[in-house]
Amino acid sequence: MLKKRIIPCLDIKDGRVVKGVNFLGLADAGDPVALAARYAAEGADELVFLDIAATIEKRKTLSALVTQVAATINIPFTVGGGINTAADAEYLVRSGADKVSVNSSAVKNPKLISEISNNLGCQAVVVAIDAKKVDNAWEVFINGGNTATGVLVTDWAKQAEQLGAGEILLTSMDKDGTKSGFAVELLNQVCAVTSLPVIASGGAGSKEHFRDVFTHTGVGAALAASLFHYGELGIQELKDYLKQQNIPIR
Repeated sequence: MLKKRIIPCLDIKDGRVVKGVNFLGLADAGDPVALAARYAAEGADELVFLDIAATIEKRKTLSALVTQVAATINIPFTVGGGINTAADAEYLVRSGADKVSVNSSAVKNPKLISEISNNLGCQAVVVAIDAKKVDNAWEVFINGGNTATGVLVTDWAKQAEQLGAGEILLTSMDKDGTKSGFAVELLNQVCAVTSLPVIASGGAGSKEHFRDVFTHTGVGAALAASLFHYGELGIQELKDYLKQQNIPIR
C-alpha cells in the first residue's frame, strides 16, 4: 500500500497566511516563510501554497513569495492561485514550485489542464476542487467558493483525469475550518470515479479525523491548515499516532 501523506496548507492573502471557516471570516495565521520552514522541519511530506485572492483580484500568484518559500524547504511544494495559462504554470515552476494547482481557471477553460500537463508533465498538475452540497448533490464552486457552477464534483473529477491531471485536491466547503472531520462521503464518491491520488481537505480537527479519513476512504493524503498553524497538533505527533494505528505513513 502506498504510504499516506500529511500536507499542511498555507492559504495566502496580502502576503500573510490566513484561515477562516467555510471560506469566510479570514484571520491572520502567520508568516508564510516561517511556517513553511517549521513544517518542513517537523516532517511534513509536502506543502501546499494557495494564493486565495489571486483569482478574485485578477492577478498573478505572488511569485517572489513562492521563491522565498521554496528556498527554505526541501519537500515537494504545490502552488496555486491566479494560474490562467500554461506559461503562468511554467513561471511558478521556475520560481520554485514542484507542482501547480489549478481551480477556477480550469473549470472555465478545461483545456488548460492538458496544456500544463503536456508542458510540465501530469505529475506537476493538481486540480483543486471546491465542493459544496446543493440539493443533496456535491457541486463544484469556483472564484474562491463564491460561484456555483452546476457541475457535479464526480463529473469534473473524471474529466480532469482524462485531460491529464496528476492529482486532485478536494476541499469540502461545508467542512472547511469547522474541525468536525473530513467529508468522508464526498471523498469516497470521488475516489470511486478516478484512479488519481486524492488529497482530502476541509474539516481536520483531531488526530482521529486523520485516522478515519485514511481508514474509511481511499485518499492518498490529508491536508490541514489551522490545526497546524495554531499549534493544536504537531505533524510528528500526528504521524506517530497514525503509525500506532497501523496506517502506513512516510
